[in-house]
Amino acid sequence: MLQKGDPKIIRAWTFYDWANSVYPLVISSAVFPIFYEAVTTKRDANENLISDMVSWAGFEFHNTSFLSYVVALSYLIVALASPVLSGIADYSGNKKRFLQFFCFLGAFSSSMLCLFNPDHIGWSMTALLFASIGYWGSLVFYNAYLPEIAEQSDHDKVSARGFAMGYIGSSILLITILVLLKTPAIPSFVTDKPNFQAKDGFLLVGIWWIGFALFTFRRLPNNVYNRKVEGNVLVKGYSELMKVFRDVLTRKQLRRFLGSYFMYNMGVQTVMIMAVPFATKAIKWESKEHMQTSLIISILLIQFLGVAGSFLMSFLSRKIGNLKTLGLVILMWVGVCTMVFAIVDMPVEFYITAACVGLVMGGIQAISRSTYSKMLPETQDHASYFSFFDVSEKIGLAIGTTTFGLIEDATGGIRNSVLSLIITFIIGFLLLLRVPKSETVR
Repeated sequence: MLQKGDPKIIRAWTFYDWANSVYPLVISSAVFPIFYEAVTTKRDANENLISDMVSWAGFEFHNTSFLSYVVALSYLIVALASPVLSGIADYSGNKKRFLQFFCFLGAFSSSMLCLFNPDHIGWSMTALLFASIGYWGSLVFYNAYLPEIAEQSDHDKVSARGFAMGYIGSSILLITILVLLKTPAIPSFVTDKPNFQAKDGFLLVGIWWIGFALFTFRRLPNNVYNRKVEGNVLVKGYSELMKVFRDVLTRKQLRRFLGSYFMYNMGVQTVMIMAVPFATKAIKWESKEHMQTSLIISILLIQFLGVAGSFLMSFLSRKIGNLKTLGLVILMWVGVCTMVFAIVDMPVEFYITAACVGLVMGGIQAISRSTYSKMLPETQDHASYFSFFDVSEKIGLAIGTTTFGLIEDATGGIRNSVLSLIITFIIGFLLLLRVPKSETVR
């Protein structure tokens, strides 16, 4: 039986955040969206837009909406697969093996983006699809370790430490990639260009992800409860899942929290994915170079303030409780999105918005994870319970990113899509008010 509170195991667990957070930063938020927009957009000599449309399977899409559809598909795949896989993982005690599989899938697919070719957009975006599946799929099993390795009173602190490690580690790799991009003496090793290219950075993401994850895998235990496998593992895993599902339905606090989380996290994750595409189209930049530099600065600002935000919200939750802290942060999100829709169209306004997003981004993610873990009953089926947390997240993400893309396609303006985010945060806040309080989450 695993002894909770072991500092070595907790350190190894948080190191997976350090390892895998390079995907959401470099691939989802920073380098890849800028690269993707550049190679799929046609401009004239004066940088005036000619076309931002891409073709696939005989259909025409705005490049940003096509990106949102691919990412949404990855969320649906994870949402459909993770519950059954988590049931198998709980029954067999093989959470670690599933974590490793999705880690390697995501890291390898991220590396394959170094072969991205806009002339073969379907095949190129397949690598992004599997990278996203690998990243989000691994989080189901990673998050499920939290109630097994830490005492309930430490969940907020340990969860915040994990997100802080992720923000710091991913920032280091992003800065490294930016330095290499600006260093003429560094040649490209995946293209025929004489200098280091963005595509080279995608390869580094995969190497970083796998390399540091090995530290996690070396320390993190497998089969914590020494479970013995008997019978058909698929049938038993499905049975395990249905048992947990019936239990979730009977727990009002857990059920209502998942409903609230479904809505407000839809907004959070959509912001993370669509922030750069929004900024490239809706902000009035002086030049393409100014835009790219400013976006990177803004993203790094979000990263470093995200570290402070994670610990700030952890501290606040100890003072006023998890639910009140979440409610406060959601209201801040409503304010940020309203400001973006109404007034943000200049670079300085975008910087201010980035600073606000940084403070609330890490905090709401860390507190959401620890709040859910505190609501769980005494159980050995943590992966199954966290799969429902994950399903609510992924289905929300699929709906959020698809809606974002559909509104842009329908109205011809990406700014109008922000209205959908405001609505999801308001609904999430109202649903949070209906969550029964307990001593652990107040």
